[in-house]
Amino acid sequence: MTELTKIELASPDLAKPVTRNRSPRLSLIGIAVFAVLLLAVAPSVLSMHWINNLGKYCAWAIVAVGIGLAWGRGGMLVMGQGVFFALGAYSMAMHMTLETAGPDATPTFMILYDPLAAVPAFWEPFRSELFTVLAIVLLPVIVAGVLGFALFKRRVKGAYFAILTQALAVALAVLVSSTIRETGGDTGLSDFKYFFGYVLNDDANKLMIYMITVGLLIVCMLVAWQLYRSRFGELLLATRDAEDRVRFLGYDPANIKLVAFVIAAVMASIGGAMFVPLVGIITPQEIGASASILFIAGVALGGRASLFGPVLGAMAIGWGQSSLASSWPEGWIYILGLLFIVVTLFLPNGLASLIGRMWTAARSTAGRRTKADRGLAV
Repeated sequence: MTELTKIELASPDLAKPVTRNRSPRLSLIGIAVFAVLLLAVAPSVLSMHWINNLGKYCAWAIVAVGIGLAWGRGGMLVMGQGVFFALGAYSMAMHMTLETAGPDATPTFMILYDPLAAVPAFWEPFRSELFTVLAIVLLPVIVAGVLGFALFKRRVKGAYFAILTQALAVALAVLVSSTIRETGGDTGLSDFKYFFGYVLNDDANKLMIYMITVGLLIVCMLVAWQLYRSRFGELLLATRDAEDRVRFLGYDPANIKLVAFVIAAVMASIGGAMFVPLVGIITPQEIGASASILFIAGVALGGRASLFGPVLGAMAIGWGQSSLASSWPEGWIYILGLLFIVVTLFLPNGLASLIGRMWTAARSTAGRRTKADRGLAV
């Protein structure tokens, strides 16, 4: 009997059907269908305006996949994903700003505040495309690794973990707002003209950026799918539901949580990096506490324990924010709050649990009909 089997036998709650994926092939088929819809169907039926919006929703969905891993599977309420979203977004924005300004030139917004201003030293490496890509991936690994190690080794969890991570998001947003000459402050960074050498105003290039974003979303979903069904996924579930028992069996729950936390941070950074060329601007408003709460709301709405729930929930919240908030800005927040309350009370596992309930009900009905038919035949 393996140690993992011992964990499962010691804690029957670990076999909850809500968080178990009993049909991995069905999930793969679902990912394939999702990819076809986004990569083939959407570009052929939607205008460029809606393609750009859909790409923005996909960028948020990338963040949601990571939250689903850390929160849905690991039980870590990550309320500060705006920090890692900012690392990717501002890394990309700094590169695109320097690319727009030209070789060895100073960005326009810096000259407005000081005509003799020089490019800050920490900006210069972002002139390199390779450095920018590495920064988008490695910066969240370093920050999340240090932060997670400090918190998990001290066994900080629950509400304290959520408050600390959200406080970091608030602190970062305040810091960015106060550094006007270095980051643009509340105005943010915008007016980009190029994306790694490609002209942003060209519709063909906009479609390319959309395709890259969708491709990254599909890759993140595949990574999550593999992790969910792997030994690490089982240990993450065990750590969430029976942390002391996992520690008793010789595993360090802090290391298991740390890996999930770092992966979620990298996904948030990638989502932030793709958000910038799609939207054309990044400001402290997109990285603060409110943005982090919207990420969590989308995951909770869709269903944090499922693979597709966080993705669809984040895209739904994104659509609501873009469409309803623009037409009814005062009422959108009330709709979101009401929807969140209803889901919490009646669908604690999110809208994705409706599919499971409908599937179970359909199978029960089919089973009863089969038994009735057999009875008539006899």
